[in-house]
Amino acid sequence: MLSLLSLADVIDRLVEVLRLDREGVIRAAFRVLGIWILAWLAIRVVRLTAERIESAVDDGDDAITTMRERRGRTISQLLRSVGRIAIVTIAILLTFNVFINIAPILAGAGILGLAVSFGAQSLVKDVISGFFILSENQFGLGDVIEVAGKAGVVERMTLRVVVLRDLEGAMHIVPNGELKVVTNRTRGWARSVVDIGVPYDVDLDRAIAVVRDEAAQFSTDSVWAVQFDGPVEVLGVESLGESAIVIRTLIRTQPGSQWGAGREFRRRLILRFDREGIQIPLPERRVHLLLENGADVETLASTVRPGVGGR
Repeated sequence: MLSLLSLADVIDRLVEVLRLDREGVIRAAFRVLGIWILAWLAIRVVRLTAERIESAVDDGDDAITTMRERRGRTISQLLRSVGRIAIVTIAILLTFNVFINIAPILAGAGILGLAVSFGAQSLVKDVISGFFILSENQFGLGDVIEVAGKAGVVERMTLRVVVLRDLEGAMHIVPNGELKVVTNRTRGWARSVVDIGVPYDVDLDRAIAVVRDEAAQFSTDSVWAVQFDGPVEVLGVESLGESAIVIRTLIRTQPGSQWGAGREFRRRLILRFDREGIQIPLPERRVHLLLENGADVETLASTVRPGVGGR
């Protein structure tokens, strides 16, 4: 009944508006124009404030993005999106208020919103989760995270969803309410675990010494040292595989540099092993054959020779 009365009031008011004299129409038009000019200026202020936040946290080094920069970009993006929505919504309501009394409509909308909220609990959950993610600074734009079975770079954040871009370029949109456990690989510091295998017949102490020497050179490299958070650490023998002894090395780096550092150190180790005459072991399998009387040894050997018959 309340909604019908409100609708009737709106219709009556619209009829009155259509009967306004020219002066009233011009006055209303100027009020609407003023509302939207103020809205445009407010959006400009929000955008300039967001840009000021980004410039304040930018240290000028494009090679390394600090956690402070990521948080600044996250807040800036949310300020733009939330601010624009809030300003446009208020401007629309004020525009309607020029012609009609929107108080009854807002009262009816409040009752309707209460009813709708029971069917939009997941949306409310997403928004509340997004608020806590932002306030607790769990991750930000540019962070590499794993969540809900998906991994990628955080491209966009809102109070409702997080947008990830994975290594293959696929975009994943995850509601904030689904973020139960988040793994952030670019927060604080990172580490690359490099395992290299050497053959069983190698001089193990010499091989470890070569790895340590290469690690020391890598730690003092002028290009890479600025991305490290300490010297490269050679732990020693990590495991005994089927065809190789695995030597483990740890490289602690700035966030986001662990993957490039790991690839570069593996490249250096392969080149160094080649110079030192240390071979990278290949998978090897030994087969023992029990020959019966009268078996042709040469014929049997040819059937298992590498490269014969696709074997």
